[in-house]
Amino acid sequence: MEAAGRKNRILVSVQEGLEKNESNAWVFDLVESGKIEDFEENVLEKFGYDGEEVSILFCDDEFIREFNRRDRGIDSATDILEYENGEEYEDEEGDWYIAGDMLISFETLPKNAEYFGVGQNEELKRLLVHGTLHLNGYDHGDAHVEPGVEVTDEMLRMQEDALKDFGEIRLI
Repeated sequence: MEAAGRKNRILVSVQEGLEKNESNAWVFDLVESGKIEDFEENVLEKFGYDGEEVSILFCDDEFIREFNRRDRGIDSATDILEYENGEEYEDEEGDWYIAGDMLISFETLPKNAEYFGVGQNEELKRLLVHGTLHLNGYDHGDAHVEPGVEVTDEMLRMQEDALKDFGEIRLI
């Protein structure tokens, strides 16, 4: 998967069955804009990943809560869940590595932005970088980013350093 000039495949969608309304219109608009694909491509390039397929699904708290309960035994909504895949396939464009899927709750995102004292744009970028690292085998164990606390974990340090490089990018 080291082919020169190879790009990654980024599939972005909104939870099936959700109706666009006043409170979630920004999510539909964001997904339709193509900004998530562009940003995720930048993240994958930053970390040297090429020929990866990543799926990103924006969902509500109820949807992500069910997955969190079923898969982690935690009966509450969360900001992001990642599901590593690791399979490979070939098509007319070459060989592809299916990194996996990210589920991002668009309802928890603003709550976390407020907790961290950042805008929703910054929080969304953090979630995408965080999810990408998880899909590629990184783990932070029990360590978490906390306001005002220096990050010491390798994965979280990589995440925070990448966010500095992407500071000027506007998604939302």
